[in-house]
Amino acid sequence: MEKVYKYIEEHVSAQGEALDWVEKQTHIRTNHARMLSGAIQGELLRIIVKTSGARRILELGTFTGYSAICLAMAMPEDGHLDTLELNDELEDLILEGFDRAGVADRISLHIGDCKETLAAMRSDMGLADGMEAAPDKLYDIVYMDANKREYCEYYDLVFDMVRPGGLILADNVLWDGKVCQDPLPQDKQTQGIARFNDMVSKDPRVESVIMPLRDGLNIIRKK
Repeated sequence: MEKVYKYIEEHVSAQGEALDWVEKQTHIRTNHARMLSGAIQGELLRIIVKTSGARRILELGTFTGYSAICLAMAMPEDGHLDTLELNDELEDLILEGFDRAGVADRISLHIGDCKETLAAMRSDMGLADGMEAAPDKLYDIVYMDANKREYCEYYDLVFDMVRPGGLILADNVLWDGKVCQDPLPQDKQTQGIARFNDMVSKDPRVESVIMPLRDGLNIIRKK
């Protein structure tokens, strides 16, 4: 499988100088370079955005900004991305990457707890007491790549922030294959992702498919 993955990497579209810089800096300045989306997943995200025509995107979990840049570069010039990140120590690296990629004017970086930020955003959209948001405030795509323990809660928070026909993309849903183990491991990350995958598969409001790309990507379309 490693040979297949290497072959795919060698035949994916070039990621460009800005993303090369983000990838290098991620290895130099963080201890978690494995969390980087990488060229294959980044290109898939770009193609999804381009083919869907998405103009409003929400990302949960920026890390060093690689996937955010991929999403923003694929949007029309009038598009906008809101991206959420907990670790304020990464802010300078993230913002420099946005500048290098020429997408800083298309992205709003929100530093803080994801659930708290989402609650504030929901309030700003008018999503309270069963109310609906104005259509022009809804997101076309939500990309989830934050705390795996909280995927179910994120899903509930963002669901009515997405327009009908919009997409929720959830990363790391195979979690190194742990979700397939019997018995299921008891760590909170595996348990959280397993609950999320079960929740989505049983949700009549959506249609979904898990792609075995890297650590698993669940592509969810809101009906």
